[in-house]
Amino acid sequence: MFTKWWMGSLFKRGAAVVLSLSLLTAGGCGLLPKEEEEEQLPAITPPTISKKPEYDVTTATLETKVSSVGKVISMQEETLYFTLDGKRLKELYVKNGQDVKAGDPIGELDVDDLRKELRTKKLDFRRQETKMKETLRNKDDMDPVDYEEAVIVFEEGRQALADLQEEIDKAVLTAPFSGKIVSLNVQKGDEIKAYDAICIVADTSQLTAAAKLSKDQLTKVALGMEVVADINGIGEVKGVVKQLPLQSTDNDQNGQNGQQTLERPEDFLIVQLSKMPEGLQRGTPLSLNIIVNRKKDAIVIPLSALRSIGARQYVQVVEADGSKREVDVEVGQQTSTQAEILKGLTPGQKVVGR
Repeated sequence: MFTKWWMGSLFKRGAAVVLSLSLLTAGGCGLLPKEEEEEQLPAITPPTISKKPEYDVTTATLETKVSSVGKVISMQEETLYFTLDGKRLKELYVKNGQDVKAGDPIGELDVDDLRKELRTKKLDFRRQETKMKETLRNKDDMDPVDYEEAVIVFEEGRQALADLQEEIDKAVLTAPFSGKIVSLNVQKGDEIKAYDAICIVADTSQLTAAAKLSKDQLTKVALGMEVVADINGIGEVKGVVKQLPLQSTDNDQNGQNGQQTLERPEDFLIVQLSKMPEGLQRGTPLSLNIIVNRKKDAIVIPLSALRSIGARQYVQVVEADGSKREVDVEVGQQTSTQAEILKGLTPGQKVVGR
């Protein structure tokens, strides 16, 4: 009986312990801090190394050009000016854009003071003529020296009249040839300075393309070279170099003694156009590309594939298995995008760019 009671009591005690442990464990878990969830990091993709471009070695027609800006000018045009200084423009007979014929008056200076002086001197000379007639009648009775002095005085008077008349004649400016007034710089009443530009007369039936080149550019250009003229509002017109500019000095370019520099056709490189475009106007801006060197079937590569170290020039050639090797090359002419290869490469190969 005692044994039965003890076993029953032991069973109850064990069950209580197990129950207590269960409750303690459950309660303890509730008291612990909640564990943080592990952060999910995005997968990092390693960057791909960019592949350098590869180019085919090809052939092309390679052209080296000298480029310049210019304008349309007339092959026959002239800047007109007076040689008298300090006179007022009494009359102006033309307007800008007006057609004129050779010999037509352009303008006239006020030289009334010179004409008055000429009348006075003519009267004085008439008195000298009377004296000269008397001298000739008495020549045989005169001392030879006195006679010679009288003749000199008489001839000086005659020359003074001729010189004054010549000055008066300079007061009228006339057209040297038939053409059009393409520029007019004065108006009636202006005070005129000697050799200042009054107007420009041009034969507009003889228009062509022209430009001014630097000394360095001119060393590369020769007569007969092909030219492509891109004329504003018209487009491209082909031609050839017809005339090189005259060599000028610094004084010619800057003017002498502060005088205005006059522009002449011979100061330009002149292009003979293959055709005369319709609507061509003097003064229209244009650009010229002069082909100074042309080579057909030249072996070429892009400039970006050409490498250099010091005086060495080389390329990286792509082999059939994909490997690369350096090859020294000899370079010919170059353009803004291509280089000619004289030695080292053949068409069909591939080179690596940068």
